[in-house]
Formats: sequence, C-alpha cells, structure tokens
Amino acid sequence: MLPKEIQQFIESFSKLPSVGPRLATRLAFHIIGKDKASAARIESALHGLGKLSRCERCFFLKEEGKNVCDICGDTKRDPSIIAIVEKETDLIAIEKTKIFKGQYFVLGELSEKTTLEAGQKLRLERLKKRINDELAGKAKEIIIALALNSFGDFTAMLITDMFKNSALKITRIGRGIPTGGEIEFADEETLVSALERRS
Repeated sequence: MLPKEIQQFIESFSKLPSVGPRLATRLAFHIIGKDKASAARIESALHGLGKLSRCERCFFLKEEGKNVCDICGDTKRDPSIIAIVEKETDLIAIEKTKIFKGQYFVLGELSEKTTLEAGQKLRLERLKKRINDELAGKAKEIIIALALNSFGDFTAMLITDMFKNSALKITRIGRGIPTGGEIEFADEETLVSALERRS
C-alpha cells in the first residue's frame, strides 16, 4: 500500500530510541508535507551526521577534519579531572550546568549483563593509556557519572577497581539524582547538586 521509500523510512526510523513504527510513519508524512527547501534541509542535516566520527581521546563526537572533539581540544579545561559518562546525552546534560571544567570519557550504553561489553573494556584500556601517557599515570580525579541504578552501581564498582592505581581520587556523583534516574533527563539544578556532592 505504501511506496517502498516510505516503508524504508519507517523501517529505519522505527528502530530509533522512543520512536517506533507509529511515530516513524507520522515523521515520514510530515517531511513529505513540507516544501522542497525544508525537506532538503532535513536531508542535509541527516547527511551531515554521517560526517561525524569518534574522538580518539574520549569517544564523544568530533567534526570532520578535526583530530579531537571541541572539549578535548579546549586548553582551558583540566585534563587531569575526568568524568566517565555512559552516553553522549549525559555529557551534554552535564555541560549545560557550566560548572564542570574537566574532560570526559564516554563509556557506551550499559547492558543488563553484569559485565562490561568487549568494546567498553577496550575503551577503558584506552583511558588508562591516556592517563599513563598524558598524566604520568595518575589522574587528579576520576568522577564516575553513571546512572544511579543497579547497572550503574555495578559498573562503577568495576571502574573503581580497574582505576584504583590510576587516580588520586575516584568519586561518584552525589545522590541528588533519584535512584534509578537517568542523567540525561535530570534538570540542571539537580545535576549541579549531584556534581557538587560527589563522594
């Protein structure tokens, strides 16, 4: 019944978080209903996402032609204070508070297994190498900024054990965020409180 182009759009977009087939269908028809210039801007924006790649230092996103992301490239930030976050959206939420002046490390989405994925282990090894190469083997502080739920707690325990000799201090964000709460959905005031009350 639907043209194959719409079916392909729905199939692709329905796999995105919080979208699903119904919203993907609505999006498809919304875009089709736009004028050609608006549709072209959306197409260009989607194409632009394909030009982004991972920062080799922190695994956030960097623009085409840059060696590192803007945060890692900012000489005003303290590279010896590192916040480990689960997702890019967590990093963005913390950045909105404007109080964190260190650098980041994106671990990747936590699974429900009581272990780290192979890719996450490789990322953490890269972080260890970064600390060894750039900070003479000791970070001033590693802040574990993971969700306050059973998966985040377990992962925090693994990271603490893995980096106990690689940092002068390892802290966890404070309980300003409710247990089970996601960092990306916390308001700025709550995040500021959680960062200030880390222990």
